[in-house]
Amino acid sequence: MINRKVADRAHLLFRYPSDLSDAEWVLVAPMIPPARRGGRHRSVDVREVLNAIFYVLSTGCELCGILGDEIDQAAW
Repeated sequence: MINRKVADRAHLLFRYPSDLSDAEWVLVAPMIPPARRGGRHRSVDVREVLNAIFYVLSTGCELCGILGDEIDQAAW
């Protein structure tokens, strides 16, 4: 299991060209709906999910083909 502090800073350590910059994230973040009330807390970082989607769109690879990255496939 990944240490939570490391996971929270993962987007700072491993960057792909398709990752959202901080300035882009400031524009996109308000469009992400908040987690639903009464449900479980989000267990994934929404920014990292968007980064993964943009990576797949820009490279054309399948998400399961990304080697070496920790991806919680249950979140998909």
